[in-house]
Amino acid sequence: MKPVKIITDSCADLTGELLEKYGIDYAKMRYTYKGVENEAILTWSEEKIHELYNVMREGERVTTAQVPAEEYTQLFTKYIEEGYDIVSISCSSKQSSSVNTSYVVRDELMAKYEGAKIICIDGLNSCIPLGVLVIEAAKMAQAGKGADEIAEWVIANRKKVLQFSTVHSLKTLYKAGRVKGAAAFFGNLLGVKPILISDVNGYQTGFKKVKGRQNSFIEIVNLLKENIINPEEQTVFLAHSDCDKEEVELLKNMVKEAIPCKDIYVCYIGPIVGGSIGPDAVALSAWGKEVTFDAGEEK
Repeated sequence: MKPVKIITDSCADLTGELLEKYGIDYAKMRYTYKGVENEAILTWSEEKIHELYNVMREGERVTTAQVPAEEYTQLFTKYIEEGYDIVSISCSSKQSSSVNTSYVVRDELMAKYEGAKIICIDGLNSCIPLGVLVIEAAKMAQAGKGADEIAEWVIANRKKVLQFSTVHSLKTLYKAGRVKGAAAFFGNLLGVKPILISDVNGYQTGFKKVKGRQNSFIEIVNLLKENIINPEEQTVFLAHSDCDKEEVELLKNMVKEAIPCKDIYVCYIGPIVGGSIGPDAVALSAWGKEVTFDAGEEK
């Protein structure tokens, strides 16, 4: 049986530390601001992180683009020629077309390389929940599991990754138009903070709303507490888009006090999700009860 390489994309928001630890590679999306296109590199420096979110605070629009076909071609070819089977887990198809591009490249390369195996999966998540799913797949690969077994597990468990997030400002979400059910949350209500989740279909959607930043933190912690399973065995992931260190520490301590988790891992929301959600957003993610909330198919 061939070894398996786990591949994701820039939306997974995994740090360089996690990519190296679990042997994960990723296909790079693109983002543009001030007229310059950049590769969405997950090993970006804090200087670049602050630069991106500061220009957004100043009103600059950041646009994003899916993984180019040639990026998937180069990445898949590299690992096929190194003797790997590939399991590629992409950002939700309801939020990016990258997974559809991966299907096309998969078919082309499997026709070209006899015996090649490339399994491409819609992760039904974005941001760190996608990363959490990818990490578990990578652990299975490191344990010697085959591509088919890993893929079957991912498909069976991708709706069990929890995500509860909130934003500081509605402006970026409104401009990006990426959030399902946005009309219910965008208005002139002073201080309204939407609580966002990935629904059963993979849409990023407004789930509920509260008044005030502090209340939004309380709400996402409570939602995680209500839905997490076996917290003592888990690392809770806290991702943020360049929040103040004091706010991050506050939220981290709130999680510690409410949930008896094994650890809390703090990381940044990358430029692709960040371009849509804006600066000062926070997201909590862990494994829990299967997601059943359905925002529906109508935009």
